[in-house]
Amino acid sequence: MSTLDIIGAIIGLAYVVSEYRADRWFWPLCLLMSAFYIVIDFRSGLYANGTICCYNFAMSIYGILVWRGILGRKDREERPIGSCPRRYWPWIVLAVAALTVMMHWVLAQLNESPYPWLDGLSAALSIVGMWMLTRKYWEQWIMWLIVNPIMTSLFWLTGNYASAALYVVFIVFCILGIIRWKKLSV
Repeated sequence: MSTLDIIGAIIGLAYVVSEYRADRWFWPLCLLMSAFYIVIDFRSGLYANGTICCYNFAMSIYGILVWRGILGRKDREERPIGSCPRRYWPWIVLAVAALTVMMHWVLAQLNESPYPWLDGLSAALSIVGMWMLTRKYWEQWIMWLIVNPIMTSLFWLTGNYASAALYVVFIVFCILGIIRWKKLSV
């Protein structure tokens, strides 16, 4: 367990608490956590997830602008928590499947990732989950509820035990987040 892994886990804990609360500190913490996990993932050979952390870093900037109403809202009001429209779900499932296959293929070609299917699936779910989070859909917690056990396993298998423990905590927050955000959705 490295110092970087421990610091990343501490930042991740603050991150998930602020996500659960849907407060404004969430996005800056997401930026910081993404930066730490870019390094942690690439050092661990989890290349798809390291790349996703780069994506999460960029999406955090976008999320700040969307949540605060700067993008996508004419009234400039903060975006409320809502529900993902049903018409999006077939596209979400298709996107996760296609991204998983694509990520696996790339990782298998590179022959660097120790777990290309798990790495690819967790990356695909994370891409879609982050998009849903920027839209403030309560169902984004469902995506994280699927991806977090995968990430727990990957971090454990690669010796990042503090991160594995953090992702167990994330699983608990997913359940709490589903309950809270669904109640708050408009």
